[in-house]
Amino acid sequence: MIRLEKFGKEHYDDLISWVDSEEELMQFAGPLFKFPLTPEQLDEPLSDKNRIAFRLVDGETNKGIGHAEIYLLENAVKLARILIGDKTHRGRGLCPKIMKLLLDYAFTNLDKDLIELNVFDWNHGAIKCYEKVGFVINPEKKLLRQVKDQTWTAINMQIDRSKYETGVPGVQANNKSDLTPL
Repeated sequence: MIRLEKFGKEHYDDLISWVDSEEELMQFAGPLFKFPLTPEQLDEPLSDKNRIAFRLVDGETNKGIGHAEIYLLENAVKLARILIGDKTHRGRGLCPKIMKLLLDYAFTNLDKDLIELNVFDWNHGAIKCYEKVGFVINPEKKLLRQVKDQTWTAINMQIDRSKYETGVPGVQANNKSDLTPL
């Protein structure tokens, strides 16, 4: 069982330790940060009132295993900086569970009808996970990012409230009474 907890300064060291290279940092955070990641870089985004940062916690061990953020946009919510940092938890099918927690939180606690995210087009595992919970590719939005001598393409994916509430097989929305804001 995975749960979301509020991410704070006391969790900086874990997050920093999970990012081992410039490429990993770009995959995780886009161009916001420079490698190596430092506490000072994390301070400004953490104080942004339009951002909700979460620590992903393994419910059995109470150990932090990852990170995720929600940004409030004018007409939507954006999921970002999603990372299963503890490498022993990767490849264990946690992505749909984490996405369900984030979607439940966003659709239950925030007054928006659209959730979007960006993912690099070569990250087939993440794209498959996002599609599994109901996201679809928005062909009208793409971003290019320079990483060393390569250009990476980020695609945009979206899910709207009505699609989420009607359900994707195996991924149904929670009842509002089941969730409490962080």
